[in-house]
Amino acid sequence: MAILVTGGAGYIGSHTVVALKEAGYDVVVVDNFCNSSVEVLSSLEKLLGGDVPFYKVDIRDKEELKKVFLNHEIESVVHFAALKSVGESIEKPELYIDNNVGGTKILLEVMEESGVGNIVFSSSCTVYGQPEIIPVDESAPILPAESPYGETKQQCEKLISAHVINNKGAAASLLRYFNPIGAHPSSLIGESPKGVPNNLVPFLCQAVAGLRGALVVFGDDYPTEDGSCIRDYLHVCDLAEAHVAALKVQKPGSCEAFNLGTGRGSSVLELIAEFEKATGEKVPYKIGPRREGDIIEIFAEPAKAENTLGWKARRSMGDALRDAWNWAKAN
Repeated sequence: MAILVTGGAGYIGSHTVVALKEAGYDVVVVDNFCNSSVEVLSSLEKLLGGDVPFYKVDIRDKEELKKVFLNHEIESVVHFAALKSVGESIEKPELYIDNNVGGTKILLEVMEESGVGNIVFSSSCTVYGQPEIIPVDESAPILPAESPYGETKQQCEKLISAHVINNKGAAASLLRYFNPIGAHPSSLIGESPKGVPNNLVPFLCQAVAGLRGALVVFGDDYPTEDGSCIRDYLHVCDLAEAHVAALKVQKPGSCEAFNLGTGRGSSVLELIAEFEKATGEKVPYKIGPRREGDIIEIFAEPAKAENTLGWKARRSMGDALRDAWNWAKAN
């Protein structure tokens, strides 16, 4: 029996493949490399000391996806495959709906036809919109999303919830990430976006390395202590381990959401200062206008994940930023 990881060559997916293998699971990976590269597979081989079965498949290609399920005895699915840029989703909302929601719908159809019920879903704190109460726990209302990306995560959660209701014995874990950063401490895998990075830390690292111009801090006039947005930043290795924990506690008929974060909010300017402290490098940055789709402040109340999954974020922001910089220097 194996765990199928969709988007397993991507940033969070590749780290989760490592965590699953280290926990003793057999893993099969599918990815279409739209947000990743084939080099990740050789890096995983070095880290794990052997090959991981891999298929270059777009999950919207139902016939090719079915072949993966026919070739392997799949026990559960960990589903990452998705487009993930808030800004791009505002420019191309139809693409995000087709890829993220359409792909998830086809994956669930193939799972049902193959008799596979269990899924761990890579969701996001964006499903909460701009929350009314902070820190955010899982009982918070699902408000209108601030971006099409967030809306696709809301829609995918609904599809997965229906999957559990309609398939006796199925189970789902909806993992609502806050802001993953960092890299594997080996510097063999990390966040390696194609083109100009959309996420803060990869752009910051490239700016420090002189590969980009100054980092733009989008807004210093928000109603926060220093005027910049506040997020909950957690180490990607902590996040990867949460997927293993979720698989272990799933119960037939359950569909549960879990917030994955540190429980502490940090502003963009605080993160910059922490990077400089952790690495000794100076960050070139400038203040720019607010960015459409950004919420003011959000951070997690992660108590449910700790109590139910036995999981909590153990690594510090400094650890994550140091690992991200070491990965950037090595690659």
